[in-house]
Amino acid sequence: MKTRGSGILLHITSLPGIYGIGDLGPEAYKFVEFLKASGQRYWQILPIHPTDTRYDNSPYHALSAFAGNPLLISPEQLVNDGYLDSSDLEPGYRQSDDLVDFPSVITFKEKLFDLAYNRFSYFGSDSDFLNFCAEQAWWLDDYATFFAIRKQFSPASWSDWPDELKNRNPRTLADYKEKNFSEIEREKFLQYIFYNQWDALRKKCHDAGIRLIGDIPIYIDFDSSDVWINPELFQLNEEKKPLFVAGVPPDYFSSTGQVWNNPLYNWDTMKNSGFSWWISRMKKELSLVDYVRIDHFRGFAGFWEISAGSDTAINGRWVDAPVWDFIRTMVKEFPCLPIIAEDLGIITPDVREIMREFTIPGMKVLVFAFSSPTGDNPYIIHNIPKNSVVYTGTHDNTPVRGWFEQDATYEEKQRLISYLGREPEKNEITEIFIRLAMMSSANTAIMPVQDILGLDAAARMNKPGTEDGNWRWRLKGEMISKELSAHLSELVKIYGR
Repeated sequence: MKTRGSGILLHITSLPGIYGIGDLGPEAYKFVEFLKASGQRYWQILPIHPTDTRYDNSPYHALSAFAGNPLLISPEQLVNDGYLDSSDLEPGYRQSDDLVDFPSVITFKEKLFDLAYNRFSYFGSDSDFLNFCAEQAWWLDDYATFFAIRKQFSPASWSDWPDELKNRNPRTLADYKEKNFSEIEREKFLQYIFYNQWDALRKKCHDAGIRLIGDIPIYIDFDSSDVWINPELFQLNEEKKPLFVAGVPPDYFSSTGQVWNNPLYNWDTMKNSGFSWWISRMKKELSLVDYVRIDHFRGFAGFWEISAGSDTAINGRWVDAPVWDFIRTMVKEFPCLPIIAEDLGIITPDVREIMREFTIPGMKVLVFAFSSPTGDNPYIIHNIPKNSVVYTGTHDNTPVRGWFEQDATYEEKQRLISYLGREPEKNEITEIFIRLAMMSSANTAIMPVQDILGLDAAARMNKPGTEDGNWRWRLKGEMISKELSAHLSELVKIYGR
């Protein structure tokens, strides 16, 4: 990302399609063609690991840091690969709405997955599947077992399972695996399908000259296979429940801060192991994408510690983490460390120093560029350094038009008017912000597809600090046009991207 380029932020679930949720099927391939025709270099997505209805299917609350999200599996591709007949998709699930109805989608896809697995198991496991299971056994065996047990004891979290299962008694687990072979193999089968479909899409991207920017949250969900497998890596009590949880203090998004409820890492244990778990996590992620945005990057230097069970994040405290040891270890493993630091909010000098030392690009979000006087605002384009990724907005922001119409204060609008030298019309504001991003010195410019389309607040993907109603927005197929592609391609030429 050291040469000028641009890309579009669109999560897989937001792709159009007739099966209720965006997936790895035909519409994903069409979007790659749109990116290519538009002169874009990057497609940025959100985390692609298994989500949970208990957390509103947030991609930042995953059941595993290594497994793929089966909801992204394409029904059409299951037919093409012979796991389903086309008749299995009829009458199927049809959604004309532009929002994902997760409960309905889950019910529909689980039926398809049952049909596909039953057909697969009837004909017997093939060599490719067995090879996949053998190669991925280091995470797949435990994940599939965890998922099967979790379904059996739902809605209990793993810390409330019977002691022998909670504490991973080897004999108990062996007996469980033998008695529940089909349930466990079904989960392995779904991971096999997901990874095959993902590899095919990534190849399509590379063939089109498109690089994928992935996203991983710094923290892991408590009720995940990762914490069950590695409880010693987290700050848990004797009952294996969190002592402290992660979050952030009061900020731009919330006056009471955010309580994420993720367990905090036991950094001493992590360090003593040579950060081996994190190395495995990064290797896995970089087998799926080309670059990784790390959400809440500052947590590697210092984290906001909140007592478990707290309703707000107000009474937390900052605690230091071994950022220098961690990043040095990562650089040894990944010499050209392909990460982007999510460095928004209050960032301390040690975080800035580590980013400078290892030339890690940070994020500059233009909807924050007018929140203070523009002369020294770090997000305004004349202050954005070259080694940055500039965004018009992110998945956590209201789209630019919605920001201008509803969220921007009087002072912000006056600074914007002064900076532009005129008062913009609301129907041109997103075009202005896109051009500001494209003309900036930042090597990389990323625009959410909502801003590319000039959509308003109704198209917002996520509102931090809220627990439901997020992650549902979807693109409609007719929104992507040749005229739009031609316009983006022209901007790429004008601004040398």
